Amino acid sequence: MQLSIMTKYALALCRVSMLLTTVSMTAATQSDTTRNVVMQDVVVTGTRTETDVRHLPMTVSVVGRAEIEQSRQSSILPVLNTQVPGFFSTSRGVLGYGVSTGGSGQMSMRGIGGPAQAGLPTTGLLVLIDGHPQYMGLMGHPIADAYQSMLVERVEVVRGPASVLYGSNAMGGVVNIVTRRMQSDGIKTDVDVAAGSYGTFKAEVANRVRRGRFSSTVTASYSHSDGHRPDMQFEQYGGYLKLGYDFSRQWKLWGDVNVTHFNASNPGSVDEPYIDNDQRITRGMASVALENDYGRTSGALSLFANWGDHLINDGYHPGSEPLDYRFNSNDVMMGVSLYQSARLFAGNRITVGFDYFHFGGKAWNQYSDGERDMQADRTQDEVAAYVDFRQDLAPWLTLDAGVRFDHHSQTGNEVVPQAGLAFRLPHDAGLKAMASRGFRNPTIREMYMFPPQNPDLRPESLWSYELSYTQSLLGNRLAYSANLFYINGANLIMRAPNPGGSGMKNLNTGAIENWGAEAAVTYLMNKCWSFTANYSWLHMENPVLASPQHKLYGGINFVKGRWEASTGVQYVKGLYTDLEDERQAEFVLWDATASFLATRWLSVYVRGENLLARHYEIMAGYPMPRATFMGGVHFGF
Repeated sequence: MQLSIMTKYALALCRVSMLLTTVSMTAATQSDTTRNVVMQDVVVTGTRTETDVRHLPMTVSVVGRAEIEQSRQSSILPVLNTQVPGFFSTSRGVLGYGVSTGGSGQMSMRGIGGPAQAGLPTTGLLVLIDGHPQYMGLMGHPIADAYQSMLVERVEVVRGPASVLYGSNAMGGVVNIVTRRMQSDGIKTDVDVAAGSYGTFKAEVANRVRRGRFSSTVTASYSHSDGHRPDMQFEQYGGYLKLGYDFSRQWKLWGDVNVTHFNASNPGSVDEPYIDNDQRITRGMASVALENDYGRTSGALSLFANWGDHLINDGYHPGSEPLDYRFNSNDVMMGVSLYQSARLFAGNRITVGFDYFHFGGKAWNQYSDGERDMQADRTQDEVAAYVDFRQDLAPWLTLDAGVRFDHHSQTGNEVVPQAGLAFRLPHDAGLKAMASRGFRNPTIREMYMFPPQNPDLRPESLWSYELSYTQSLLGNRLAYSANLFYINGANLIMRAPNPGGSGMKNLNTGAIENWGAEAAVTYLMNKCWSFTANYSWLHMENPVLASPQHKLYGGINFVKGRWEASTGVQYVKGLYTDLEDERQAEFVLWDATASFLATRWLSVYVRGENLLARHYEIMAGYPMPRATFMGGVHFGF
C-alpha cells in the first residue's frame, strides 16, 4: 500500500529533525561571497531580474566566486556536488567527463535529470549561461566539459521546476552560470598553473579590464591528464571573451563568445573494456544582450547560440573487429529572448517575456570508403510567452504566480503554471510554500535517431510541491534552512517492448514519485574559522541513476594571515550505479586544500582528494582513483 502524501511529509520532517540535531558543518569563505541562499540577498535566476530571495517562494542555492577559486577545480560540477543539497553529478576519473558511451557528467536534482536507463544523458535539468539555454541540439543534453570554472562569477541553482521562465528541460531545476564581469575601474590579471597525480596538468589565465564605460574579460585554459586507468587520457583547450559597454546608467550592451575543445578516451568498464573509444569534441557559445534598468522597470533583449562538432570512434571490445566508420555530428541551438519587468504599484512586480528557440543538426556515420550513412538531419522550433506576477500582500507576505504558454513544432502546446507564498517571520525567519509544474519535450535523438526511436512521443511532465523554512541568527553569522518536497510525474520516456511489433521502442510509459528533505547550516564563528553543512535525503518509488538516497557534506575553513586551509568530508549512500543488477554505492570522501600567500602577487597551494584512499564507483564498472594530489602556483596582479 502506498503512503499518503501527508505520511510522506511526516516521515521527511522526522528525518529533518534528526538531521538538525546531528549534522556537522562545512566550509564557508572568509569574504562571505559564497553563501547558501539564507545568506545571499539577491539572485536573478528565479525571476530574471535582481530579487531579494526572501520574496521568492522557490529554493535557490548560490555558489560564489570565492568558493569556486578555493576549490581549485577546473569544472564547476565538483563544487556544486559538495555545496548544493539535492544536486549530484557523475564522474569517472581524475579529469574530464566525455560524451557518448561511458561519458559521465550526468546531473540530477532531487532524482530528476537523465532518463532512468544506463548511458542516457541529462535532459531534465537545464544548464544556462547568463540565462541562455545550453544543450546539444540533437541529443538535448548539456556538455559537462564546457562548463569551466574560469568563466564563472557565481552559479545560481534553482532546486525545483523552473519551466515557467525557462521552458523545456527545466523540469527538475536550473543551473545558471553567471559569467565574470569587472565591476570597478582597473586591470586585474590572474594566472594559475598546477600539476599532480597521473600526469595531470592545468593552466589558466584570466584578464579583466574596466575603463569608464568599457569592460572586458578574457580567459584561456589548458588541461591534460593521463588518467588513472590505461586508455583514459583527457586533453582540453578553452577560451572565453566578454566585452561590455555602458551607454548610460540605464542602458548596457555586452556580448561574449566561449569555445572549448577536448579529446577524451574511454577505456570502458572493467568487465567490458573498449579499445579506441575516442572522442574529439568542439563546443562553442556566443551571445549578445542589450539591457535596460530604470529601477521601476528593467529588462533585456538577447540573441544567443551554442553549437558543436563531434567526431566519435565508438570503439570495439577485445576480440572484436574495429569499426569501419566514425560517428559525426554538427548541431546548433540558437534563440532570441525578450523580457521586461515592471513595478506597477507598491509591492508589485510583473515580468512578461518571449522566447524563440531553434535547434537541431546533422548526424552520420562516415565509412572509410567515403560513404555516409545519415542518422539524422532535423531541426525543430519552440516559441513561448510567459508572465510572472509577484505582489506583497502584507509587509510579511508575498504571493508569486506565473504561467507559460509553450508551442513546440513537433509536440504541440503546453501550459505551465506555478504559484507560491513567501512569509517573512520575526527573528529573520522565513517560511515558503511552492507548487510548480515542469515539463520536457522529447529530443530529436529520442524521436528520430537510433532504435528504439519514436516520432510520436509526447512531452514528459511533473508536479512539484515544496515547503521550506530559513532563519539567520547572531547578526547573520549563523544561518540554517530546511525544506520538504514531493514530486509526482507521468509520461516519462522509457525504452519498453513495442506494443505494435517486435523489439523495443521509446514510449511515454514511465512515472516518477519522489519525496525527501534537504537542509543546510552555515556558521561564521570568528575572523579565522567558518563552518557550513548540507544534507539531502531522497526517496524514489522508481529508482534512477545518479541520484543518491543520502548525501551529506561537512567541513571547515580557516584563514589567518597568509595561510588559508579547508577540509571537507562527503558521505554518499544509496547511489544506484546499475539498475538491472540493482547495484548501489556507499562511500566517504575526504578532501583538503591549503594555500600560502608568499607575496602580494604570488601564492602556492596543494590539494588532496580521497585522502582515505577509498575504493568506490559512481558509474558501474568505472572505479574512481584513490588518493590524488595537485600542487600549483597562483599569480595575481
